[in-house]
Amino acid sequence: MNILALESSATACSAALCRDGRLIAQSFQCGGLTHSRTLLPMVDDMLKNCGGALDQVDVVAVAAGPGSFTGLRIGVATAKGLAWAGGMPCAPCSTLESMAWPLAHMEGKLIVCAMDARRKQVYNALFRGRGGRLERLSPDRAISLEELGAELKNFPEEKIVVGDGAQLCYNTLREEVSGLALAPVHLRTQSAWGVARAAEELAASGGLVSGAELAPVYHRLSQAERERLERERAAEIAGPTEIDSSHNDLQGVDKHV
Repeated sequence: MNILALESSATACSAALCRDGRLIAQSFQCGGLTHSRTLLPMVDDMLKNCGGALDQVDVVAVAAGPGSFTGLRIGVATAKGLAWAGGMPCAPCSTLESMAWPLAHMEGKLIVCAMDARRKQVYNALFRGRGGRLERLSPDRAISLEELGAELKNFPEEKIVVGDGAQLCYNTLREEVSGLALAPVHLRTQSAWGVARAAEELAASGGLVSGAELAPVYHRLSQAERERLERERAAEIAGPTEIDSSHNDLQGVDKHV
């Protein structure tokens, strides 16, 4: 099975081509350019350089969330376009599970996946390495650093923090959580190979979807949505405005004239 995997959930952007579990090619960039400019050219160049083509791809995999709202939309939109063009199914992979796969060989270690979600929160999931496989210990979630620190104290084993929020998590919790360590630099940032590995699991469990069904998984409302809901709640609490009240009064007078 040939899997084309895309990762654009955070600052780094990458694409990978895997064949029957073996990495054939991977392109990675963390230069600060927008993924809308880099992702598709990256895919095109990678396929050309390894002698591959889109019509040889069986599954298009993408980090579907959580992550940067813009980054997820770019990755999912790109995957949808490639899948529709070639008629392939898609693998909507958990960003957090994908970043844990490169550490699955760390037998018995607690893998703490962390992405900076702002507002003193991280997107997080916990896994344990089991002989090259992953044991999931928590769902994907948005959690405060304080809550995560309290939960990690319940695990006696060494804890490896991975993801674009790893440094934040480590700096905040290292004094209160024993056995906390950063993943090696070359494994710390999420990459498309992890997405491809997560896609293998999805394919084996029947979790593939069509391009039409593929959608981002945000795990939290965007700032614009939060602000809109806050305005609506404030308006409900304030009640009708003076203008509305006057309008209603005039309507009552008209009825009785």
